[in-house]
Amino acid sequence: MKQLGLFLMILLCSVQALAQCSLCTKTAQQLGEGPAKGLNNGILYLALTPLLIIGILGYRWWRSNRTNE
Repeated sequence: MKQLGLFLMILLCSVQALAQCSLCTKTAQQLGEGPAKGLNNGILYLALTPLLIIGILGYRWWRSNRTNE
């Protein structure tokens, strides 16, 4: 499990994700580079939170089913 966690941390740190739709990209380009990076980070933060919750719940479900067998 530690290897999976390490892999995910490396993946998240090494990949520069662009999480903007076309409309948000146009708006961010008009604001400048600094606010565009802030907008992108905010979108990533808002997307990561529910995915992290789902991942934790899935892991706990998998772990509880694995110990019952």
